[in-house]
Amino acid sequence: MTELKKYNTTTWGFMIAFLGSILFSTKAIIVKLAFTHVKVDALTLLTLRMIFSLPFYVAAAWVVSKQQDNTRLTRRQWLYVLILGIFGYYLSSLFDFVGLQYISAGLERLILFLYPTFAVLINAFVFKQPIQRMQKVALVLTYVGIGLAYFGELRVDMHNPNFFYGSLFIFLCAITYSIYIAGSGYIIPKVGAAKFTAYAMLAATGGIFTHFLFAGNTGALQQGAGLWWYGILLAIIATVIPSFLISYGMKKIGSNNVAIISSIGPVSTILQAHFILGEGIFLEQIIGTILVIIGVLLIGWKRNEQTN
Repeated sequence: MTELKKYNTTTWGFMIAFLGSILFSTKAIIVKLAFTHVKVDALTLLTLRMIFSLPFYVAAAWVVSKQQDNTRLTRRQWLYVLILGIFGYYLSSLFDFVGLQYISAGLERLILFLYPTFAVLINAFVFKQPIQRMQKVALVLTYVGIGLAYFGELRVDMHNPNFFYGSLFIFLCAITYSIYIAGSGYIIPKVGAAKFTAYAMLAATGGIFTHFLFAGNTGALQQGAGLWWYGILLAIIATVIPSFLISYGMKKIGSNNVAIISSIGPVSTILQAHFILGEGIFLEQIIGTILVIIGVLLIGWKRNEQTN
């Protein structure tokens, strides 16, 4: 009975992390649509995203603080939450939005997918979490797939004069987001998924608003409903819902497994970019997609390997 309960819990964690990854993958599509159809810069669009996200995280923080089993955070835990929020949803989001101005949504997701490697290494060397054999196999398969798709994209898009500039910002995004993933896997079991997500997002929102106050263009926010709808979509579909899903998934199956399950993100983004943005799909992407899916399924089948 205990084994069945553990199996069901892990299965549920897998499904939650998978859905969160799919929803997160819509972010690049919405951002590219906004850059195409309205005149907006990365900082303004990011600020709008957080304006519409803020009420949800304030409400979540209030609800969590009123729960009977709520425990107060220590000073060190507050520091962890604030730092991880800044890295995960301020710096990484800013780098991501800037990079998306110059490269395709498909390539953005492929470069960003370097973050599971960084997260697994951080967990191994900082938090002393062993890398499981199945995780190693899944990582090899998914990164071979990502590598094939990346070099195919590189061959197609080399005419872009800002190709390496945009790629650099997405690479920085991958580094900062991996810090968030690894650190959150350490702190979530201690403070709870909902509390961590709410407070980390509030910390990131404070950083973004401060940045916009000193360097933003307030006039850009007055363009009308078209721009604001993109902000709402980014906030609800690509930020609020998936952030809570991913945090809950980390609590159930560990940050290493969530990082690898998130390999479905590039696949989802490439398909959405093709059908919504008209970006091409080529042979390397198809082969890479198959390998990535196999890697994800390996994690799903090996549900009894926990890392948290």
